[in-house]
Amino acid sequence: MELIFGILVGLVILVLLVVVHELGHAIAARRNGVVVEEFGIGFPPRAWKKKLKNGILFTLNWLPLGGFVKLQGEHDAARKKGDYGAASFWAKTKILLAGVLMNWVVAAILLTILAWTGLPKILPNQFSVAGDTTVTRQPVEIASVAKDSPADKAGLKVGDKILRFAGEQVAASNDLSRHTEEKKGQNVEVIYSRDGAEATASVQLRKDNSNKQGYLGVGSGQRESIQASWSAPIVGVVTTGQFTLVTLQGIGDLLVNLVKGIVLQFSPQEETRQQAKQDLETVGNSVAGPVGILGVIFPAAEQAGLTQLVLLSAIISLTLAVMNVLPIPALDGGRWFTMAIFRLLKKPLTKEREEQIQSTGFLVLMLLVIVITVADVAKIIN
Repeated sequence: MELIFGILVGLVILVLLVVVHELGHAIAARRNGVVVEEFGIGFPPRAWKKKLKNGILFTLNWLPLGGFVKLQGEHDAARKKGDYGAASFWAKTKILLAGVLMNWVVAAILLTILAWTGLPKILPNQFSVAGDTTVTRQPVEIASVAKDSPADKAGLKVGDKILRFAGEQVAASNDLSRHTEEKKGQNVEVIYSRDGAEATASVQLRKDNSNKQGYLGVGSGQRESIQASWSAPIVGVVTTGQFTLVTLQGIGDLLVNLVKGIVLQFSPQEETRQQAKQDLETVGNSVAGPVGILGVIFPAAEQAGLTQLVLLSAIISLTLAVMNVLPIPALDGGRWFTMAIFRLLKKPLTKEREEQIQSTGFLVLMLLVIVITVADVAKIIN
């Protein structure tokens, strides 16, 4: 039952974020004199339709994978009154990038709400206003347990919250590291919390750390959240900007590793080819498609609570904004880039040429989605 609930929540979130994106296109189109013929939630086949008073055909479709907006004369070469193609370059720019703006604004609103209620701190330099910020720290939590380590043998698991170690309070992750080093080789008592209930474990610590896994054999972390009052909107907007830069940097690193991995594959040196394999594995592990995104949302909906779910929704909305602004054919940024290049070169962008460019880009994009989806399924199975 929980799994079904998680799937439904995940699908609703993804569909809503895409629909908001398409709503941005529709609003900008109408404000710039372009006729909106259809606004659909999901993709055909069509399940239900209704003609609205403003003339737009509103449809619900059977494939719950997002949504779409259909404009009159969508090709750049269209010239009838009300056609997208007949709009000015600036109007087309606003229409194409309105979806990006909507997703960015949604992310900023969600992060603003979290700044009021408790925004998880996940960036080392995450913005806050010093005079209007309360920092809340959760107990130190076990993030990883090395196999056959003292912690593993004592029954400690990922997610356990360390409350006291050898009679000492554990206020931060570095406290745990310090305590384990001070008590190395000794048998100590660890009091921890699991699923809201306290428990005690007796742990025989290692005498040395030659394997670099620590005397206890765990990786630990501590969740922090910041809470603001009047500065919450400022925190929400600035944090969205920080996440945008981090996302762009991540995409840049991804492309660098991809190109580097492909080039180094042809190296005559075995060590270099192994490095290339690692770079390509890094790319594979960093990319996620719809299945991968839902695979993250499901456990958040089932276990992590509303705060983590809202944070993930904000990050996914921001990712949709960033990805759509990239100059990739079939995406908003790609359509704008194509239009701008032909305008700069003073060459006509015919319907046939535009369809060829965008359909080729769409085909490559779909093939990429299929490959990533297969990889996502393999990750989930493993």
